[in-house]
Amino acid sequence: TAPLRRVVERARTADEPEVLLRSAAAALMLGDMASAARASARALVAARIRGSTALVPQALEYLAYAELRAGRHAQARTHAEEGLRAARRSGQRNTAAHHHAVLALAASIEGEPTAVDGHVTAALSTARAHGLAQPATLAQWAAARADLGRGRPLEAADRLGPLVCPGPRRGHFAVWMLAVPCFVEAAVLAGRAEEARRVVPDFAAWAGFGADPQAPAQLLRCHALLAPPDRAGELYGRALALHDQAGGDFERARTELLYGKWLRRRRRPREARDRLGAALVGFDRCGALVWAEQARAELRANGAAASAGFPGGAGPGAGALARLTPQQWRIARYVAQGATNREVARSLSVSTRTVDYHLRNVFAALGVRSRVELARLVERAEKTRAQL
Repeated sequence: TAPLRRVVERARTADEPEVLLRSAAAALMLGDMASAARASARALVAARIRGSTALVPQALEYLAYAELRAGRHAQARTHAEEGLRAARRSGQRNTAAHHHAVLALAASIEGEPTAVDGHVTAALSTARAHGLAQPATLAQWAAARADLGRGRPLEAADRLGPLVCPGPRRGHFAVWMLAVPCFVEAAVLAGRAEEARRVVPDFAAWAGFGADPQAPAQLLRCHALLAPPDRAGELYGRALALHDQAGGDFERARTELLYGKWLRRRRRPREARDRLGAALVGFDRCGALVWAEQARAELRANGAAASAGFPGGAGPGAGALARLTPQQWRIARYVAQGATNREVARSLSVSTRTVDYHLRNVFAALGVRSRVELARLVERAEKTRAQL
């Protein structure tokens, strides 16, 4: 830790892109995502000023990893898309594989199966040919997380087991720990709890190192999944408290979803509705469409009304508008105020592609054909709410 910290500190006075990149790499290893992002951003600027085009894709790679591990998936995807273009221009196939892996992980959250499959295939084809363990492990993790999001825990456990369990196929040492919470969840849901228990002690040690801001909350979530009924609720509650410290909508929403499922099975519908509603809002906020559908299905199974999941427990208005998800309603309001899709994406910290997807669904759900018609509907709904 001490030598790595000294490397991180060099970024304070350095302006050479190579030194800044080493600082960013050390910060990533230490779990200091703020320093990693700063050093990567400065390396990117320095590389561009000096005309060091070969270093631009690498700087964007480190920046994407820092954002990804900090839970800012939309920003990570934006940097990786730019980095992939730069890597292709400069003929850096290995760096392109890293960017494909980041894009696969972002797509596995946003729930775009075609995008996940495309980026996973591209990352693995280069990684396997050139012996790149890190992007190969990340790409497999992305595919497994996509399986889990689509309700296929057995397939997810089969993918991740060789990567995280002891054996010759275990993934890159700096990456496989990140995939352990997904494996534990998948294995427990697939009825293979004993396999999950074998990897938790190593993950507990990893969480204690402080190299991953999400790990302490994820560890408690793993313990909750494996705990007897009289202890699981307390562990889920403690995990949520740690999520508040670490930040990141997606990981918190996953814990809320699992907690809500557990409460529903214990026949505690009111508490379950609160947790599942919070999960739905969190998934919608970060554009995790498939995961949001899971939360919505659990709410329906719990007996929640169609408007469940809206802040305050009520939909945006009467009629068709009440069927919109919280994220769709937020996007509809921004569009009704005259914002472009790019401006909406920036305001909500999601991708333009996510806004496009939601907006198409809004138009279909409401039966409107233009932004003007949408604005009229939203205006009427707002007036109705004000009168109520």
